Amino acid sequence: MIKSEIAIRVRYGETDRMGYVYYGNYATYFEVARVELLRTLGVNYRTMEDDGISLPVLEYKIKYIKPAFYDELLDIKIVINELPGVRIKFEYETYNSEKVLLNVAETTLVFVNTKNMKPCQPPDFLLEKMKPFF
Repeated sequence: MIKSEIAIRVRYGETDRMGYVYYGNYATYFEVARVELLRTLGVNYRTMEDDGISLPVLEYKIKYIKPAFYDELLDIKIVINELPGVRIKFEYETYNSEKVLLNVAETTLVFVNTKNMKPCQPPDFLLEKMKPFF
């Protein structure tokens, strides 16, 4: 299992008329968490794309429990529970500064060879960095 956490402060422009974080912004927060988790493993997302592998989102699920508000510091916990194959699944929990659970989510991404646009296995260097955690 690979775990990581990231803190994100809610900006005013990310809220709606009710003062809640607009629901669509969580997808961006989770993308930041994914990229930073990979960075902690020594994997640069951009380098992987430059090497011909992209990771489009196949599935995104979220359950909203409580809202987040402007200027709150959110703690996003992210977990990879299994070594990836063609797909890689990330699970998220978002908490506010009072440690209240705001939402739970998951995304499934697919490794795609950008030359032929077909699903492929993850790069060997990524698997080598992940294997010690499983």
